[in-house]
Amino acid sequence: MANIKKIAVFTSGGDSPGMNAAIRSVVRTCAYLKIDCIGIYRGYEGMIEGDFKPMNARSVNNIINKGGTILKSARCAEFRTKEGREKAYRQLRAEGIDAFVVIGGDGSFTGAMIFNKEFNFPVMGIPGTIDNDIFGTTFTLGFDTALNTVVEAIDKIRDTASSHNRLFFVEVMGRDVGHLALNAGVGAGAEEILIPEENLGRERLLESLKRSKLSGKSSSIVIVAEGDKTGKNIFELKDYVEENFPDYDVRVSVLGHMQRGGSPSCYDRVLASRMGVRAVEALLEGKSTMMVGTIANELILTPIEKAIKGHTKIDKELIRVSDIMTV
Repeated sequence: MANIKKIAVFTSGGDSPGMNAAIRSVVRTCAYLKIDCIGIYRGYEGMIEGDFKPMNARSVNNIINKGGTILKSARCAEFRTKEGREKAYRQLRAEGIDAFVVIGGDGSFTGAMIFNKEFNFPVMGIPGTIDNDIFGTTFTLGFDTALNTVVEAIDKIRDTASSHNRLFFVEVMGRDVGHLALNAGVGAGAEEILIPEENLGRERLLESLKRSKLSGKSSSIVIVAEGDKTGKNIFELKDYVEENFPDYDVRVSVLGHMQRGGSPSCYDRVLASRMGVRAVEALLEGKSTMMVGTIANELILTPIEKAIKGHTKIDKELIRVSDIMTV
């Protein structure tokens, strides 16, 4: 067992549903194992400024069901400098903190990895991002909740599309990966799904819309990941379709940050609870610079460097299913 008596926990980068559940798990695991726990507010920015607060099992009452993060989150330019990281290290040492758990995405993990290399400070990562774009885990915290939020929104949009014989382009998050768009598209019965991994091109989109019209469909939903390259942006894509289908009433709906919010799903709450326990136990086992992930519903540890540099793969089988469903 590593000689760790005090563990800090914080959230960093974009928030995602399930972060509070993960904070709760880390704090209560520390309490169960009689380890002191410190909450760091505002991520690396709060670490540099010493914005610390002791936490116990009662500090995290009634937060498992809340979206966002009670510890707040921020992006910190100063932590990207050696001087900033030295300030953070001094603050941690002055507080007697022996290790930390960071809940966030690849940017947050990169900061933790560099910090560990410079100061040999034990760190552990929990993946929290709705994009599901971290290598080493089938699901990241917040993905399932965001997916359900998107599907619910698309269901409502479809009601309007059907009532007015409209074509809706719906943009969802996914700058580099299309996991959210692909799964939501299949789940919501979209006529076409545009994702960064599969540049289908404008002609294929037009052919798909033609087939939909010929088959008798009076309305259509096209899901577009924000990183898709079919058009410069979703509005340019809308204009292109209107030029080629002047009889189409085309509308755009950008779901934006509503995808990040909301009460986490049961799946995300359970996953966060499992990951928080494993993160603390791994630190006490002497492990460091690892990320807790889940593969085939089993918790695994992946080196943070591999989690950052690795690439998640889009589900080809789901793409095939999507093609079949749009007949």
